[in-house]
Amino acid sequence: MRLIAIILGLAFLAVAVAYFAVPAGSLPSFLPGYEADSTHVHIKHGVASLVIAAVLFVVAWYSGRSATR
Repeated sequence: MRLIAIILGLAFLAVAVAYFAVPAGSLPSFLPGYEADSTHVHIKHGVASLVIAAVLFVVAWYSGRSATR
């Protein structure tokens, strides 16, 4: 569970960086928000991806704690 949450968290972190750094016209077409020839940057999509990544990292941290605490 912990490893899956870390891998998914890293993937969503990479997607968030793509949303912040790449205009909508240059995004891969499989990502939501792709608009051909657009220079718009999707800030809300990036923030949502960051929130999901943070939640997944918290899940990974919590699942990695020992039960004796």
